[in-house]
Amino acid sequence: QVQLVESGGGLVQAGGSLRLSCAASGRTFSSYAMGWFRQVPGKVRECVAAISWSDDSTWYADSVKGRFTISRDNGKNTVYLQMNSLKPEDTAVYYCAADRAFGTVVAGLPDYWGQGTQVTVSS
Repeated sequence: QVQLVESGGGLVQAGGSLRLSCAASGRTFSSYAMGWFRQVPGKVRECVAAISWSDDSTWYADSVKGRFTISRDNGKNTVYLQMNSLKPEDTAVYYCAADRAFGTVVAGLPDYWGQGTQVTVSS
């Protein structure tokens, strides 16, 4: 069982930056692939970034490539999403997710989800 708690959301102007954090419970965090998803009302939740358990594989949605960076600190049981050059269309609820398989995270079918944190980018 993995429990995930996101933090770091908020209101930022277009062009600004935010860093989201996701703290995970459980001693097996380092064996899980992690991902960040986002969802706006009326749309499907989409994966924006994922990282393998060993940190040697990452994946990004085209819409965030070059602007967002996912990273993890297995010693702190935490995964991060650094978001730069934010745009109004990045406004969404952002969710952290975990699964033992990297491909399953990217496919949008992870076993574990956080409760979400709101990111609002004003123009």
